[in-house]
Amino acid sequence: MRAHPPKEWYRYVLEGADSAGTSGRALAGNPVRTAHAGVTKEGMAKRTKSRPEPPPGQPINLRILGEYLNLSPATISLVLNDAPGVRAIPQETRERVKAAAVKFDYRPSFYARSLRKQQSFSIGVLVPELSDIYSALVLTGVEESLIEEGYFYLTASHRRKLDLIEEYPRMLMERSVEGFILIDTVLQHSLKLPAVAVAGHQHIPGVSNVVLDQRRAAELTLRHLYQLGHRKIAFMRGGSHSSDADDRWECLKQIARELGIEIRPELTVTLNLRVSTPELGFEPACELLNRHQHFTAMVCYNDIAAIGAIRAIMNHGLRVPEDISVIGFDDIQSASYHNPSLTTIRQPLNQMGKMAARILLQRVRGHALFPNAMAVLPELIIRESTCPPIERIPRTRRSGR
Repeated sequence: MRAHPPKEWYRYVLEGADSAGTSGRALAGNPVRTAHAGVTKEGMAKRTKSRPEPPPGQPINLRILGEYLNLSPATISLVLNDAPGVRAIPQETRERVKAAAVKFDYRPSFYARSLRKQQSFSIGVLVPELSDIYSALVLTGVEESLIEEGYFYLTASHRRKLDLIEEYPRMLMERSVEGFILIDTVLQHSLKLPAVAVAGHQHIPGVSNVVLDQRRAAELTLRHLYQLGHRKIAFMRGGSHSSDADDRWECLKQIARELGIEIRPELTVTLNLRVSTPELGFEPACELLNRHQHFTAMVCYNDIAAIGAIRAIMNHGLRVPEDISVIGFDDIQSASYHNPSLTTIRQPLNQMGKMAARILLQRVRGHALFPNAMAVLPELIIRESTCPPIERIPRTRRSGR
């Protein structure tokens, strides 16, 4: 009848290796060899004693940490990764490992972790500009969700240049990203990895879209102005380089027809600048005003354009909202602090970013299938920049301004 090994043997198997560097896992399958090693409490004490510290400046890895602690790299890895079965390792040993890791500022190798799990734990994110407020708010939501899941992200701004939109996904794939999130980016074809587009409206295989309900947004916009009494309304249409532009414009035209609002060519202008500053709406608003066509309200493509439009209106000696009501889109952070504060359509941009990240990670992990588009609902935020039209105020440039 085989005798059970002494308790010291179990401690030895868990904490260290034999003189040849055999891991605890290998020893666990060979009790005869371990018994021959003649492990005693006195010998165990010697094995658990730390060796001299590595020279200053020497890169610390599992092998060097193991030599210092006189433990196997496998044991150290189990402790630092809090792997299953780590509770079988004595608490004293676990504390020694963690203390040494802190002392020498040991950090697990990202590449080793990636190879072990065949994952890079990184996502590629494409945006038009990093300074763009819309993209920044969506990116905040993306970041929050990815951090919670232990993922890193690489961001590339393509400045709406088609060649960069083509090239950047290839460059990011070379860096082993597991999928893509595209923010306000016009994609022409499918990608080789799972992708989620925020504000994308194209049906591309392999791309899930997180979009705003643009019809509902158009209805909130025009019904608000209609109920205030506005019938002569000017429109700023987004440029084709913006992924939302065409869908939003089509929805505005549909709702205008339903309400009996005429969209007149002379009261319509298209935004062609590819900037993320109030200049986007300033020149187009000046163009509308210089046509000397009477209108009492202006629908702007976004809040940045609306802020620029308000400055143009004021420069022409007119007031907002008394002479011209202005409504924006997005509800960026500065919209409520502008003077006058901006009536706008709120997009839950942070929520849309979180949703995009969650959907992408689910697709990367193969846990679920999603429809081509997931819509979120907008909200009308009424502030100071809209009011009923006051027809008695003349629409000419006031002197002295």
